[in-house]
Amino acid sequence: MRASKRLALVGLVALSMYLLAAAGLGQRLGLALRARIDAGRMKNVSVSAEPAPQESAVPVSPSPSPAPAMESPAPAPLAAVMESLPMGEIRETTIQGGLEIKNETGYAVDTAELLSQGPALSLPAGEVQILIIHTHGSEAYTQAGLDRYEAQDNMRTADTAFNIVRVGDELAAIFQEAGLGVIHDREIYDYPSYTGSYSRSGAAAEDYLRRYPGIRVILDVHRDALGADGVIYKTVAEEKGVCASQVMLLVGTDESGLEHPNWRSNLALALYLQDRVSQAHPTLMRPVSLVRERYNQHLSPGSLIIEVGSSGNTLQEALAAIRLFARAAAPALKELAE
Repeated sequence: MRASKRLALVGLVALSMYLLAAAGLGQRLGLALRARIDAGRMKNVSVSAEPAPQESAVPVSPSPSPAPAMESPAPAPLAAVMESLPMGEIRETTIQGGLEIKNETGYAVDTAELLSQGPALSLPAGEVQILIIHTHGSEAYTQAGLDRYEAQDNMRTADTAFNIVRVGDELAAIFQEAGLGVIHDREIYDYPSYTGSYSRSGAAAEDYLRRYPGIRVILDVHRDALGADGVIYKTVAEEKGVCASQVMLLVGTDESGLEHPNWRSNLALALYLQDRVSQAHPTLMRPVSLVRERYNQHLSPGSLIIEVGSSGNTLQEALAAIRLFARAAAPALKELAE
């Protein structure tokens, strides 16, 4: 008898659920239940009518700020602005260099005097003499031909076969073939976080200087970005028989307020190399850039930034440029050996 009552009760419940579903009440009950669950989930969340600030897809400037002791404050925003734009028209440009200095500081510079003095450094024989490093190692070029990569950001990739580290490989190989003592740091310091890249590369450079006290020259190799009004420029060296980008040497100073007492020594080295390379390849070098920020160049009196090509150039054009530069610069550096 009890079993019969249970069966009857189960039947009544099933019939009631069927009738509720038919009337759409089941759906409303389900929605009410979901609302109560969601209300419980939102208990510790405040909702604002104002939209949350959006984080920029690219950094506002090429180097981070504010800077620790070894890091330069934020420099020219043009490169970062250009990299935030979609690819537009690419135009060729050749920027006449020679021994011209693009002086963005308030310091007066006597080019002839610095050239006559020459670099105030000597490379110790039989030791590591040159450090090649990449503060912005993910910088890459316009994809073309077989040079295709997975971009982590606009014109950037962590793949060292296609970014500026590949250009550093070529530079290191040619210097080593010439008999120079070179160490190439292939670490990427601007990915996944761009902010703090100069702090990280500066700490690495200091570590190399401790481990290899013979280092006298630090070359921070980058790729530039040039453009305006939706146009991206590729620099072109008008060298016979080769399709190459141009190269620019950049020298930092202490005008930003950070200590950098030996910046004139760096400028003397830049002019020395600029002169020797320009004699071999008159259109390869853009003007030497003298800027307010120091870019870790206070770490050694032979520290320079080398900008190889621009974002409008291809990897092959950058490789052709660094080969021309390295083959002309290597003998000049060898002459500084003890």
